[in-house]
Amino acid sequence: MMTILVYASAALAEIVGCFAVWAWMRQGASALWLVPGLLSLAAFAWLLTLAPSDFAGRAYAAYGGVYIAASLGWLWAVEKQRPDIWDVTGAVLCVVGAAIILLVPRGT
Repeated sequence: MMTILVYASAALAEIVGCFAVWAWMRQGASALWLVPGLLSLAAFAWLLTLAPSDFAGRAYAAYGGVYIAASLGWLWAVEKQRPDIWDVTGAVLCVVGAAIILLVPRGT
């Protein structure tokens, strides 16, 4: 359960941070959006250090699937664009892949 919370929190922090930069550069928002955006991206990096993996690369790879699914949630909730069947199919495949990376037993 803690793993899900860490990855979900990291995804939200990354999406918020990246969206702040997107809003500034692509939508003409004030440069003040960069302040919370950078803080959010710093929180994202910190949160990923809490991921339950002995290796950063494996933690980041598993996180990638969660990020993809969370990004589609952002698309729907914030940008008001409903993901289509291909978005959902791709996200499911990525989350399954992330679970395999993170959860399979490993030999020592």
